[in-house]
Amino acid sequence: MAPTSKADRKAALDAAAWMFNIVTSVGIIMVNKALMATHHFTFVLSTTLTGLHFATTTVLTVVFRWLGYIQPSHLPLSILIKFVLFANLSIVGMNISLMWNSVGFYQIAKLCMIPVSCLLEVVFDKIHYSRATKLSILVVLLGVGICTITDVSVNTRGLIAATIAVWGTSLQQYYVHFLQKKYSLGSFNLLGHTAPAQAASLLIVGPFVDYRLTNKRVDTFDYNVTTVFFIVLSCTIAVGTNLSQFICIGRFTAVSFQVIGHMKTILVLILGFFLFGREGLNLHVIFGMILAVLGMIWYGNASSKPGGKERRPSYPLPVDKSSKHGLLAEPGDHNDKV
Repeated sequence: MAPTSKADRKAALDAAAWMFNIVTSVGIIMVNKALMATHHFTFVLSTTLTGLHFATTTVLTVVFRWLGYIQPSHLPLSILIKFVLFANLSIVGMNISLMWNSVGFYQIAKLCMIPVSCLLEVVFDKIHYSRATKLSILVVLLGVGICTITDVSVNTRGLIAATIAVWGTSLQQYYVHFLQKKYSLGSFNLLGHTAPAQAASLLIVGPFVDYRLTNKRVDTFDYNVTTVFFIVLSCTIAVGTNLSQFICIGRFTAVSFQVIGHMKTILVLILGFFLFGREGLNLHVIFGMILAVLGMIWYGNASSKPGGKERRPSYPLPVDKSSKHGLLAEPGDHNDKV
């Protein structure tokens, strides 16, 4: 009974991690949409607001460390700087890409993160994907593309921003998994190292970047009690979003996080249609949603089978002997089984 109980417990924790990420991610998008659509807060996609998100996350990690829930750990400064560079390029690149490109091309750039993440795993981790796993990923890409890509127009500066965003995001997510395994860090441990550096860097450069992109100063906005409440709510939910991302990528990999994570895209579309009165929920979009969900189910099944997605034996992975550091530490399950 012990192996079965252990497997059941892992499956329950895996499901809880995915639900945590989906709920917080969809929640923060809905709050930010309300800020922009209802309260006309034009800095929803700002670097400054993202800096406030990480500042709130930093405060929580400091409190948990003070309470003893997060144990002391070490992350080399050079590695931290590299991670923050990739993460900030991801944030700024995605925001600029959305401003400079059409929504359709922005969605194409987001879909490109999956093959780029696959490439990183193949090159650096010597991961081998079975034919069924590859095909399931293609089905997900096709389904999400059908229900999200409409108008597609691109320009030179938009293409550069999208390229930076895709590679920055893919490298950042790859490093989340890699650093947790190599340095035996729990999710909150890693956040405790990275969140302060990201908050400081984004809050310093954020107002200048935002002014450069929008010709508006974030400090001159006409704030009121309702707007401040939604900003605080956005920052609070962002703590869960950041933590759940690290948990999911730590338990699985960046590729699985990207593939299954497109469930959030579908939920955001559905909620957007109902909450904000958007038109466009037609058979074309519904077909794309169904196809994407079927692809995700197929990916989960195909990647969990022997040979579906596995590391080649020539590449030894560091053994995670002490992954119990910190709150919500993740088990070192190196096979990517959803």
